[in-house]
Amino acid sequence: MEDKCPEPIRCKAAVCRAAGEPLTVEEVVVDPPKAYELRIKIVCTSLCHSDVTFWRMKDFPGVFPRIFGHEAFGVVESVGEQVDGFAAGDSVVPTFLSQCSECADCRSSRSNVCSKYRFAVRPGMPRDDTTRFRDADGSPLHHFLGVSSFSEYTVVDVTQVVKVDPALPPPTACLLSCGATTGVGAAWKLAKVEPGSSVAIFGLGAVGLAVAEGARICGASKIIGVDLNPEKDELGKKFGVTHFINPKELGEKTVSQVIVEMTDGGADYCFECVGLAALMSDAFQSSRATIILGVEMHDAPLSIPSREILHGKCVMGSLFGGVKPKQDIPILAEKYLNKELELDKFITHEVALKDINTAFDLLLQGKSLRCTIWMDK
Repeated sequence: MEDKCPEPIRCKAAVCRAAGEPLTVEEVVVDPPKAYELRIKIVCTSLCHSDVTFWRMKDFPGVFPRIFGHEAFGVVESVGEQVDGFAAGDSVVPTFLSQCSECADCRSSRSNVCSKYRFAVRPGMPRDDTTRFRDADGSPLHHFLGVSSFSEYTVVDVTQVVKVDPALPPPTACLLSCGATTGVGAAWKLAKVEPGSSVAIFGLGAVGLAVAEGARICGASKIIGVDLNPEKDELGKKFGVTHFINPKELGEKTVSQVIVEMTDGGADYCFECVGLAALMSDAFQSSRATIILGVEMHDAPLSIPSREILHGKCVMGSLFGGVKPKQDIPILAEKYLNKELELDKFITHEVALKDINTAFDLLLQGKSLRCTIWMDK
C-alpha cells in the first residue's frame, strides 16, 4: 500500500564535492517528496557526457557539493500531494526536460521545450529551487538537472517523470532517459528522415550513433559517419552507418566536398553531434537540412551564408531530439520491445555504485559508449 506519510530515507549516493574530483559514496538523507513530486528508488543509472561536462565546471552553473546523474531507471517509492497518474511501484524513467502538458509549447506539435518549467541547470528543484538531499552532517547537497540519479533514492518533479513498460530491461530504459532518445529522436521526430534519404553525422559518440540508429529505422539508404577516430568505422557499421569519413585522410579535399560528391549535391540531412561551430558550418555546407545536437564548447557564434538559406537550406536546433518525453518515450520503448529499435548495443560496460569513478575513467578514455551503474551490486 502507498505510504501516505513518507519519511526521510537514509541511503548511499555518489557525491561530488569539488569540480573534477573523484566522487565519494556517502550516506545521505533524501527528504520526502513535496507536492507535485515523486521519490524514486533508482535501480540503475548511466553516465552521460553532460554529467562529465558539469562535473568539470568550476564556475556557475557548476556548483558543489552535488549529486550528478540524469539518465536512469527506477521504481516509484512514494508520491507527494497533487500527483496524478503515478503510484508506488510504477516503473519510470526521469528526464532532464519537463513536459507539463499544459503550456502553449507542450500543447504544440512544433516544440518540445516546456515554457512553464523551462530547462535550466539549477541547483535545486524546479518549483522552489530547494534541495531534497542532505549529507550525514545535515548540510545540503545540490541537485543536477532535477534528477540526481547517482543516489539510491532521488526526488523528481512529476513533469520530469515518464511511466514505462516494466518489461523493459532496466539498462535499456536508462538509455531512453537521455542519450539514445536524443539521437534517435533527432532523426525520427525532429528531422523526420524519409525512406531512401541520405544522412551525414558529424561525431560518432553515443548520441551520434543513436542518430544513425534513428536514421536506420527510418529507412535512410545512405548513412555517412564523420569522425577522427578510425575505430569508429567498424563500430558505426553496427549502428547502420554505411560510409565512413575520417577528415585526416582526405588530402586536399574538405569533408563537405566529399559528402557533396557522395550524395550527388549534398546529404538530405546532416547532424552535428560534437559541439563545434566549425563543424556546424561544415555540416551546413554538406547538406540540405542541418540539425545541431552539440552544445558549442566555446560558446562561439555560427556563421552561415545567407544566400544558401534563401535557396532553401535550413538549420534546426535539437534539444532532447525534439522528443516530448511523456508522449514519445513510451513509443520508443514499444519500438524496442517490438525489436524495431536496437538499443542493447549501446551498453558496453557495467559497474556497481561503489565503482562509479571507473565509469568516468572509461568514458574519459573513450572506451565506453554507455556504462550501466547498478545500485544493488
